[in-house]
Amino acid sequence: MSADVRFGYRTIVTRRGVALRWSLRTVVVCTALAALTVAVTAWALVSGAYPLSLPQVWAALIDDPEAGFARTVVVDWRLPRALAAVIFGAALGASGAVFQSLTRNPLASPDIIGFSAGSYTGALIVIIVVNGSYPMLVGGALAGGIATAVVVYLLAWRQRGVQGFQLIIVGIAISAMLASVNTWLTLTADLEVAMSAAAWGAGSLNATGWSQTVVGGITIAILLTALVALGPGIRQLELGDDAARATGIRTERLRLAAMAIGIALIAAVTAAAGPIAFVALAAPQIARRLARTAGVTVAPAAFTGALILAASDVTAQHLLPVTLPVGVVTVVAGGAYLVWLIVREVRRR
Repeated sequence: MSADVRFGYRTIVTRRGVALRWSLRTVVVCTALAALTVAVTAWALVSGAYPLSLPQVWAALIDDPEAGFARTVVVDWRLPRALAAVIFGAALGASGAVFQSLTRNPLASPDIIGFSAGSYTGALIVIIVVNGSYPMLVGGALAGGIATAVVVYLLAWRQRGVQGFQLIIVGIAISAMLASVNTWLTLTADLEVAMSAAAWGAGSLNATGWSQTVVGGITIAILLTALVALGPGIRQLELGDDAARATGIRTERLRLAAMAIGIALIAAVTAAAGPIAFVALAAPQIARRLARTAGVTVAPAAFTGALILAASDVTAQHLLPVTLPVGVVTVVAGGAYLVWLIVREVRRR
């Protein structure tokens, strides 16, 4: 008499230079999330003050000569913003997955532990003090995020390395200090510059064009590719530093590399659209529950982040009585999620 023994979910194994093992449920969940994201993006393209039908949108996308003014509306105005919402949402979700995986704590995300605030500070300095261009804004956001990460990492360092809880506590303190610095920078700036910085600081895709979408998309694609290569080592870190070292993983070097990629993802989004809060916090945990994975994984978190930000932007533009920055919608939804998560963690402990 024989019996089937199953160890976890069915998996799909791919080998293209790097062997990857995918849970079948994860593939199905990612496919469903991608389909929903395409549907939300289509909604964003047809909705607005100049409503269009799907055939008109398709004609504009394929450059049909009969598209007329619809091509300007779709290709020049709506498409870069819709694509930016998807790309930036994926970057936020993946960045949140990195930090939650490294710390093994659902409260760890770049906007909670100060890295988003650091990127915002660097970008504010470029806007208010230097009055720099978009490439300088990207550099300022990246420098601010990295500098904040170095400070948080050094303050959270102990003899045996950095522990997740210490990183979160130190990060929250640094984030509060940077929030005060950002407020001071805004209050001391000229009125027009301060108003522009404040509007951008709410997290908005209103001014997003093809330059931000293309540059940000290429940067994020490169960073996500590098993150996939680090994926097996990050999963080993979830077992604990001692277990990871036993398998030959250089834990601190890998942790620093993963943190650098996560910070760069946040900086790329912050430079283009301002600090968009709570997507990086909520997306990894929602994805983990949908895919039912043992820990936080990057791919489902990226797909979930893309859907959340795309849906939030459509909500901010078309489903509210007034048009709001997308960051306002994510703060409201993410704040409710954060309260629920804290209550759940307290009850569980």
